[in-house]
Amino acid sequence: MKILVSGGGTGGHIFPALSIANGIKERHPEADILFVGAENRMEMEKVPAAGYRIIGLPVSGFDRKHLWRNVKVVVRLFKSMMKARKILREFQPDIAIGVGGYASGPMLKAAQKRGIPTLIQEQNSYAGVTNKLLAKRADAICVAYEGMERFFPADKITLTGNPVRQSILSCTLTPQEARRHYNLDPDKPTVLVVGGSLGARTINECVAAALNIIDMSGVQFIWQTGKLYDNAARAVMAEKKPQNVVQMAFVTDMDIAYRAADLVVSRAGASSISELQLLGKASVLVPSPNVAEDHQTKNARALSDRDAAVFVSDSDAETSLIKTVLDLIGKPEQLHTLEKNVAKMALRNSVERIVDRVDQLIGINK
Repeated sequence: MKILVSGGGTGGHIFPALSIANGIKERHPEADILFVGAENRMEMEKVPAAGYRIIGLPVSGFDRKHLWRNVKVVVRLFKSMMKARKILREFQPDIAIGVGGYASGPMLKAAQKRGIPTLIQEQNSYAGVTNKLLAKRADAICVAYEGMERFFPADKITLTGNPVRQSILSCTLTPQEARRHYNLDPDKPTVLVVGGSLGARTINECVAAALNIIDMSGVQFIWQTGKLYDNAARAVMAEKKPQNVVQMAFVTDMDIAYRAADLVVSRAGASSISELQLLGKASVLVPSPNVAEDHQTKNARALSDRDAAVFVSDSDAETSLIKTVLDLIGKPEQLHTLEKNVAKMALRNSVERIVDRVDQLIGINK
């Protein structure tokens, strides 16, 4: 049984891909799984660290602001298509799974041309361009939101939810124990600020500018800056010396960080939202404006319209984000309402549902 998994670029694509691979391995220990990602992207590091083989394609994203640069993009795409065909000839997978990201387009397109069954996993409430193009010839489409038939053929859609890192669901610590893990006061309200694996400039700048206010607020912050903003954050922490803020480039124990937090401040990537739903966490969502189709705003609105999260636009964050957070953390009843409503939106057992579809496509009965 040979499985090809393609996609990546950010943690929001890589972690679901690894969750699917782990789910396949759990059910079919003999399965041979090969990842295909984009060269020089974080999957080339994260996937081998998780114990899987990966091959990189020289593909890159389309530059919408500087059209003249896309000559190189087209050349890389052509090279990627050629390499994708070579991978398929040599590996001969039974199925190709695409999770989004630069590499999934050329890889799944090549698989479809060879008649290899393809499954795409759309994580967002607004489908990306690549998945919309692949959907016409895909055999199965796994989605996390209702109403996706406006993008995809209805007869191919299965509502599965998004796979998340299983470790975040298995934390047995109390909130007090989790706060002690970060050397914080176990009884003080705590906010987790997380901008994704690469970081979120606007969110980081808002926290940095408000460190004096945060220091006097009595509210504790766990601040994940992302590796791109780590040095700048360290410098401002050394200058301001807030006693109630723990800063780090990357949270390795997200299960503990989530458990410590009364409120989460986050971008609105699909994986982050799925984690918040499964954990029933109150959140303030600040969608990134730098993503295709503005899909993070649509993800965030899917929650805020149901009173399952608080929405702050990136453009308003500078003046209102920290004020909104500190105001909300002092309203336990509103936090409880957000927790209750976001938990209602959770779709559980997503990996099992996706592996069920994989089995069906390649003719394996459970």
